[in-house]
Amino acid sequence: MKILIDAGHGPNTPGKRSPDGKLREFYFNSAVAEEVKKQLSLDGHLVIFSHQNDFDVPLHERTQLANRLKVDLFVSIHANAAGHTFSSANGVETFIYHKPQEATQRLAAMVQQSLVLITGRKDRGVKQADFAVLRDTHMPAILVECGFMTHKQEVELLKSPLYRKRCAQGICFGIACFENSL
Repeated sequence: MKILIDAGHGPNTPGKRSPDGKLREFYFNSAVAEEVKKQLSLDGHLVIFSHQNDFDVPLHERTQLANRLKVDLFVSIHANAAGHTFSSANGVETFIYHKPQEATQRLAAMVQQSLVLITGRKDRGVKQADFAVLRDTHMPAILVECGFMTHKQEVELLKSPLYRKRCAQGICFGIACFENSL
């Protein structure tokens, strides 16, 4: 399969950081994306990034790339936030477009279940949203939120190389389960 991995946002996106300023979301997203690429490539998949490490790639360019290359799956990786201060919101969730294809629903359910099992975090479920990366792509597309930068315990996990690796394993295992269901 040809899979596009999107490390959500970019290195210069304003406001995408923990309340204490110690974690920028892109650094979590891109670290997990690198690990996902490594694992999926070992499984024989062609993996393409939609992001750049030195500048912000606009959303429309990310979705146009996926559509032009006719990738089989689009996976956007994120760390969540509930406001701009620390809060009690925590857990992992996976988003799909509000008019999802059946394949998208299966992919989301499998990745969500795998992420919850591997990370041990609260299951916030599969949710629907009108996000550009979900709406404007022509293939099964999901957006995963691997924990909250605004939760004191989860932000420490998001900084951890072991947790990042677990998130990547969860995403990859969910993709493998989806592929085996085809």
